[in-house]
Amino acid sequence: MVYEFITDEKEALETVKKNGYALKYVLEQTPEVCLAAVKEKADALRYVINQTPEVCLEAVRQNGIVLQYVRNQTSEICLEAVKQNKLSLQLVRDKDLFYKLKYEFNID
Repeated sequence: MVYEFITDEKEALETVKKNGYALKYVLEQTPEVCLAAVKEKADALRYVINQTPEVCLEAVRQNGIVLQYVRNQTSEICLEAVKQNKLSLQLVRDKDLFYKLKYEFNID
């Protein structure tokens, strides 16, 4: 399926609900459109221009590995990512938080 750039918010919302990756073709990304995109496909986080904590949390709760695309890794976002998939611990950039979560989840 080939997409053209999407300029209408209603059309954008309908499209990303069917295919989250279509977010990369949305010119004006509203928080609502971005949230719908990551709900459909957590990996769509890579195309979110202005990442909000809400959008990032939704994405990592579905797939902890998308922590790699989170620009501002807060302790809450990292915790949720590791809860979802312990392998995402390796993607935590803050080393103090890395060791805290490693201890908390008893990961060797």
